[in-house]
Amino acid sequence: MDASNLKTSLARHIPIKKFDWLLVKSFIGPFILTFFIALFVLVMQFLWKYVDDLVGKGLSTWILSELLFYASARLVPLALPLAVLLASIMTFGDLGEHMELTAAKSAGISLLRMMRPLLVTVIFISFFAFFFSNNVLPMANLKFSALLYDIRHQKPTVAIKEGIFYNEIDGFNLRVGKKGSDGLTLYNILIYDHTSGQGDDHIVTAQKGQMTQDEKGMALTLTLENGEQYKELAPKGADKQNYEMYHTTFGSWEKKFDLSRFKLARTDENFFKDMKQMMTLTQLTHQIDTINLDKKNLTKGLHNYVVPYFGFIRTGLDTLKTPPKAETVNVPTDFKNTADMLRTFNKTDVHSIMERALTQARNIKNYSNIVVKQLEFKDTDIVQHMVEVYRKFTLSIACIVLFMIGAPLGSIIRKGGLGWPLFWSVLFFIIYHVNSIIGEKMAEKLVVGTFTGMWMSTFILLPIGAFLTYKAANDSPLFNMDFYLRIASVLKRNKPDLS
Repeated sequence: MDASNLKTSLARHIPIKKFDWLLVKSFIGPFILTFFIALFVLVMQFLWKYVDDLVGKGLSTWILSELLFYASARLVPLALPLAVLLASIMTFGDLGEHMELTAAKSAGISLLRMMRPLLVTVIFISFFAFFFSNNVLPMANLKFSALLYDIRHQKPTVAIKEGIFYNEIDGFNLRVGKKGSDGLTLYNILIYDHTSGQGDDHIVTAQKGQMTQDEKGMALTLTLENGEQYKELAPKGADKQNYEMYHTTFGSWEKKFDLSRFKLARTDENFFKDMKQMMTLTQLTHQIDTINLDKKNLTKGLHNYVVPYFGFIRTGLDTLKTPPKAETVNVPTDFKNTADMLRTFNKTDVHSIMERALTQARNIKNYSNIVVKQLEFKDTDIVQHMVEVYRKFTLSIACIVLFMIGAPLGSIIRKGGLGWPLFWSVLFFIIYHVNSIIGEKMAEKLVVGTFTGMWMSTFILLPIGAFLTYKAANDSPLFNMDFYLRIASVLKRNKPDLS
């Protein structure tokens, strides 16, 4: 069947709008799948990073689920571009592998025309990404930071080990010789009670005990059996050297410990609201205007501080003329410079004037240094706010740029599934992510401008996407391994025999 007949047949059986819809459906499935796979991998990385802060804290399932939910929301900006890149490579790679791409091209549908419906879909994803970055992500950052702060500052749960003194309960030092198989029965118990503030003045021993906690975990009860207690009383009379001690035995005795400080205390989230990552675009813009106003006030304050020291600038040097001293002879009537003026004073006055001028100059220098440091801090603060402003846009644009790389790359490699598409997507995503981090750090260190640093990865990948699109539109076998194997075999076959 020639190209014209194929085009007529394709147009008759598969209308172009239906063809667009089929492309979109073939993209949405891999996109959703790869998005959640990427998000899962990133969440596992988060758990590996913060496992030391979570283990041994006795956190409830609800608290862990809440933390993982907020962490997942914070990782969407990383998972979304990766999912777009991988899904676009898989979609066009699968079309190329099953010769559907070739059939569509022979029917007169160009690669750019096939990319159009998916590009519209990715643009909608980009708008969602911007909405998410501007509205959802700041709230997720706020909730996550507050909750992680509380978890990090929570004390570990009661974990009494055999033969080791446990001193996490305020005012008590507890040691058990052996624990039963149920983990609640204790043997050979020794308790040092320091609640009186007088040292080891109260000691309790017991052969056996049972450990229980209330439903809310606010109190720990030790039911002791066959024990003794020793208590030393402070002297009450004039003689401070004689201490009274009593010794008692018991068959059964209960000792309760307050565990309220082990409970997770939730910090007020307003404590974190001023952080840049917790602000929307409007709040960031308002904050930048406030910082610029503070810079103007600092500059104005420096000017107002310095001007009184240089009053002669306004009134003129001739206002500093003074009547000549009695011991001074041939004093000029007009002062052309400071040296002429100083000749009208004796040495003692000149020394006093110079000391005063030096002190004032030092005051101006010290104050100026302080203002300069504050202005530098304000500039750094503006840069950090601008980084967050640009970050809200770079996520959206990254989805489009990575699609412009993934779609032509998939049509070139002509491989579907998760093999080669995963390899190339991870490779280009690493290039994107590494350059994003480098550009952000360079911008924060004021090595490059904020705009240049935050958009550096886009500037690097955009020409790559244009180059791949050009090669794919011209059916270039750029990443086709069979093409290079054929060239190698031809070169090997044509290699002259020098033996």
